[in-house]
Amino acid sequence: MRIYYVWKFIRGLQMRNSRRERFVELAEKRVSKSVHQIKLIGNLADKSNYEYSDEDARKMISALRTAVDECEQRYLHGGKDQEETFKL
Repeated sequence: MRIYYVWKFIRGLQMRNSRRERFVELAEKRVSKSVHQIKLIGNLADKSNYEYSDEDARKMISALRTAVDECEQRYLHGGKDQEETFKL
């Protein structure tokens, strides 16, 4: 009977480790991709290549800030987010 509990304890540690490893792997990939995409959005600020209004820029920055704020709230309070599509 003790062997069963030892096995169960070890299995629990392995599962926790596996979940942590998955989190780290996905977090590193997703944050790296997100940072890269944000830099690409920043490239749109080059007025020699693109035409946009100040209002367009404010809307884009506001949408990004809102998404980051919602992400932060999920980490602080848990829960699911609502997917929104950005439109100018």
